[in-house]
Amino acid sequence: MTEPAEPGFLLAHRRLKLDTLVRLRWLAVAGQTVALLIVHLGLGYPLPVAPAFALVALSAWVNVFLKIRSPSALRLSDRSAAVQLAYDILQMCGLLYLTGGLGNPFAFLLLAPVMVSATGLSGRLTLALGLLATACATAIAFFHLPLPWPDTAVFALPVVYSVGIWIALVCSLAFMAAYAFRVAVEARQLADALAASELVLAREQHLNALDGLAAAAAHELGTPLATIFLTAKELSREFEPSDPRAEDVALIRSQAERCRDILRQLTTLSSDKDMHFQRMPMSQLIEEVVEPHRGFGIAIKVAMSGEGSEPVGSRNPAIRYGLGNLLENAVDFAKSTVQITCSWDSRTARIIITDDGPGFSADVLSRIGEPYISARGARSAVNHPGGGLGLGFFIAKTLLERTGARLSMENRAPPETGAIVRITWPRASIEAQRNMDPASDSGHNSFHGPGTLLP
Repeated sequence: MTEPAEPGFLLAHRRLKLDTLVRLRWLAVAGQTVALLIVHLGLGYPLPVAPAFALVALSAWVNVFLKIRSPSALRLSDRSAAVQLAYDILQMCGLLYLTGGLGNPFAFLLLAPVMVSATGLSGRLTLALGLLATACATAIAFFHLPLPWPDTAVFALPVVYSVGIWIALVCSLAFMAAYAFRVAVEARQLADALAASELVLAREQHLNALDGLAAAAAHELGTPLATIFLTAKELSREFEPSDPRAEDVALIRSQAERCRDILRQLTTLSSDKDMHFQRMPMSQLIEEVVEPHRGFGIAIKVAMSGEGSEPVGSRNPAIRYGLGNLLENAVDFAKSTVQITCSWDSRTARIIITDDGPGFSADVLSRIGEPYISARGARSAVNHPGGGLGLGFFIAKTLLERTGARLSMENRAPPETGAIVRITWPRASIEAQRNMDPASDSGHNSFHGPGTLLP
């Protein structure tokens, strides 16, 4: 069991809550108490009642101590949680020692603490707890009190059968722990990556909200600025051109005029009537995405072709970020050239990004786009050792797919080398967005669903 390297800020919220372990331990205390009472009082089987109930009471007192000492919402460190789970293993081992060892049908409960560790702790600690549980199972296989049985008969399992139970228990422990650990890791990776996607999109939406703030600022500042401008104009008439103060008044008037021009531009940008700002053709979209990546020694070639009019959509930061991330990845790995091909017809709009780099590794090509599957490590372990976490590719893929796009990744056919990324949108969604009332988009450019194509 191995864990991918992950940023520290993603780990804090994964820690097990103290209340979770306390509740599980109360459940174990209740189950153990009921089982002992049924066996001893209900069935009349003889067993060492005092030591058995002493172990159960010890777990209860541990819970009481933890509840008093620490708040329930406390999130334990991995080491603290592992210590508590190790205690649970040893307490269960003690009960099994008193009640028949591996011949006790409840011996499989040794797996429970290891399963909890597999879903919430690191692979190293889970492995350590698994080895502890295995050692306990081995010990009670050889050293244990007789299994409670009616009358004075002694129940003894054949050695071969006891060995079989031990093997089954250890195999179950290894398989179930590995399975639970792998599922938990994938779930955490997906949750972290989706959270990162939302943070990126929220940041883009926040930046777009500045447009509305600029309009509000222009409106609020208009009145005092007009007063300053008017006052400066009146003062300029009261001074002779040779008066030194006239130059200062002229400077104030010119700067006030400049502020009026700036506010007028802000108001124009935020106006719903500015169709060039609210709507963007595909060619302009590609130019805005490509511009930040020019001048890095990689030639970026753009080809546009299609049937009918060029697709035009509304501004959407999700698309701009997604395409920019894919293009940045292509530029990073290209040897000399990145080709962007845009095409459209009556039904679809397509953008194809091709580079002449090493391409995707065959063993991870089908997994590209999953969180923590790094395209850097997959494509060029030599030129880009270590790579990233694969979150950038995942975020780009997620944002684009949320707008209705379909993505596919493949390598160029030999003898050529390089990667090909295809992004396809339905043309109908573009036209529907194009025909919308522009007033519906005023004040913000946030993501509204698959009908929005262009940023």
